[in-house]
Amino acid sequence: MQRFSLRSQLEEASDSASERKAFSILLVEDNPADVTLVREALEEHGVEGELLVATDGEIALRIVQDIEADVTSCPDLFIVDLNIPKKPGREVAKRVRQSERCKQSPLVILSSSDSLRDKEDARRLGVSEYLRKPSRLDEFLGLGAIFKAILGRSAD
Repeated sequence: MQRFSLRSQLEEASDSASERKAFSILLVEDNPADVTLVREALEEHGVEGELLVATDGEIALRIVQDIEADVTSCPDLFIVDLNIPKKPGREVAKRVRQSERCKQSPLVILSSSDSLRDKEDARRLGVSEYLRKPSRLDEFLGLGAIFKAILGRSAD
């Protein structure tokens, strides 16, 4: 598992920076370029905190197990790719939704798949959003606004 500190790229007064909440986000993604893009998207939209990265489904499932065993706390947001090594993202999403501690947490599928079947499976699993990975950089960075809005809704 990798850990990254998220630091806002927004220019704001220092007193308002102390009022912002630090979020914990679990990203389940095996593509290093996509990890970098998600991190940049979050920072560009002022999301601060910690980004944890699980590069395969087995690591992600172990993290959920640790959450259930009260070894670690539930992240504020799960972002899961469907096509990851060892265990598919579907299994990770299903396990998150079965977790007593995380079943209400926002869960976003971020996938290159535009398949109707994948979208329907995600809906049945109870994901918060299904987002297709954009091919253009500006659109990918724009996902940060969506993640920030989801975090804002869950913090209320």
